[in-house]
Amino acid sequence: MIQFENVSLRLNNNLILDDVSFSIEEGESVLLVGNSGAGKSTILKLILGLLKPSSGSIYVFGQELSRMSEKQLMKIRQRFGMVFQEGALFDSLTVEENVGFFLRENLRMAAREIQERVLNTLEFLGLDKFLHYYPAQLSGGMKKRVAVARAVVGNPNAMLYDEPTAGLDPISARRVVELISNLRNQFNITSLVVTHEVHYFMNAVQRMIMLKDGKAVYDGVPVSDIHDWYEDTTIPRLMAV
Repeated sequence: MIQFENVSLRLNNNLILDDVSFSIEEGESVLLVGNSGAGKSTILKLILGLLKPSSGSIYVFGQELSRMSEKQLMKIRQRFGMVFQEGALFDSLTVEENVGFFLRENLRMAAREIQERVLNTLEFLGLDKFLHYYPAQLSGGMKKRVAVARAVVGNPNAMLYDEPTAGLDPISARRVVELISNLRNQFNITSLVVTHEVHYFMNAVQRMIMLKDGKAVYDGVPVSDIHDWYEDTTIPRLMAV
């Protein structure tokens, strides 16, 4: 579903990614970790075609992104659900309006159909009681859950999460992780999660990819002592093949 082949990216003479290769299969749930500046969020932008690699190839849904027009890329992006680090909800819109925004702006669905799909999504996620709330009336954890609802309401093939538990207390963070895990298990949605908080996701993902200095230095089962590895020069020998 997602494949990076020897991808390098240089921005303003800075090497951000250096010969990165990995693949994510349909239905997989993968954690992407690394210290600040390792290139984690950059990989999300590359997957969505918002950036183009300096070298190498990126395939999404079997199509090579660099050969696609902006119109074609828009169709690819619509197959993804994206949850941003800060939630990125519209303050002036209610929960119902936030969740239905993608449907109104991109799919041009009828108002009744939008309302029905939004309500079904919110009911599934246990958020239907907050239909008419505004973001300012919600806790941080609730905002993240609404952001997930907005991302999945369009029935995406894959979900991209950028630091979904950042800034949350442990109970709220675990609820968000449980939600992410349930979505994958029930709907077989491919998931890629960027995070610094590895401990929350140990039982919620199947694989972990670690970036260090722009390189993918580990690809294998999730490990909990990841923070001890950032300064470890022996990490490359741990690469799973």
